[in-house]
Amino acid sequence: MKRTAFIIGLGLIGGSIALAIRKEHDVHIIGFDIHSDQLKMAHSLRVIDESVSSIKEGVARADLIIFATPVSRTTELLKDLVDYDIKPGAIITDVGSTKRKIYQQAECLIEKGITFIGGHPMAGSHKSGVEAARAHLFENAYYILTPSEDADARAIIQLQNWLKGTKATFIEMTADQHDHLAGAISHFPHIVAASLVHQVANLEEKDPLVSRLAAGGFRDITRIASASPVMWRDILLQNKDSLLRLLESWMHEMKNVKTLIEEENETDIYTYFEEAKAFRDGLPVKKKGAIPSFYDLYVDVPDHPGVISDVTSILAQHKISITNIRILETREDIMGVLRLSFRSEEDLDQAKIQLQHHMYETYRL
Repeated sequence: MKRTAFIIGLGLIGGSIALAIRKEHDVHIIGFDIHSDQLKMAHSLRVIDESVSSIKEGVARADLIIFATPVSRTTELLKDLVDYDIKPGAIITDVGSTKRKIYQQAECLIEKGITFIGGHPMAGSHKSGVEAARAHLFENAYYILTPSEDADARAIIQLQNWLKGTKATFIEMTADQHDHLAGAISHFPHIVAASLVHQVANLEEKDPLVSRLAAGGFRDITRIASASPVMWRDILLQNKDSLLRLLESWMHEMKNVKTLIEEENETDIYTYFEEAKAFRDGLPVKKKGAIPSFYDLYVDVPDHPGVISDVTSILAQHKISITNIRILETREDIMGVLRLSFRSEEDLDQAKIQLQHHMYETYRL
């Protein structure tokens, strides 16, 4: 008899996990979503085998239960789960980007002998919805697991076996450790990006020219500020304590930078940027992190009619898909710059090889 997985929330993450499970296991996948259009789309794309009208119905039949819902919603649903019939040996997990409050709510399940292991696949996409789901979304990404201290080691291994189709790298840590680290490398950078945008928006009231100048590099480095306001409102409220500590640390860091500028110490200023560059350049390139990667390739192109169609036709001939193309600079009699965005590191590498073969100068930032 086939084992059954129950996915609650059929968006990008829930759909991609379902596809990854199906790729490796002969299982029956049940889905639930409050949006009927997502359920219909999940059916048509064969992400799920059937849908149920209530979470209670799906839980009673499942060997694996995955909450792929917003953190605030997950905590509410876990509270209800205590009163539901759950199969003996079933494993419950989630995909929330904060873990402490979810773990606190799940304690009532753990006390009843029900296995709950928190999870956070640290990968995503700038697209949303089940139609954007891909089995390879989590490939080379870190998948954080936050089991309780007395969790059964066999259950943790079993969950990893369920999820092996993600081809992710599993790391175990406590819920508090997760929230602190995720706050530093994902949540806090989004706050910084949003605050930079606000700073420029305020400046525009005095000098409207600023928005025209910000259309280039500034727009690129603040891309993550375009993420869902609803999601980031919830994350800031869910990870309040860690983010307040990080803000204190950041203000101290900015005070040090202010001192460097005031004292005009050339050596210290140089060292500050040199150390930042060295650390940043040493970060892994091909591993996915908490912030979705931008697979961007920059191409120098001459000011000549048809050059853009030439670049795109070269890639099309080799079946390399572009997710976005943007002209960053083009002026008469000088080289322009195209920024090509790809779905994966592999597509980017192939594009680089083919374009260089046709004498185009390419580079990454």
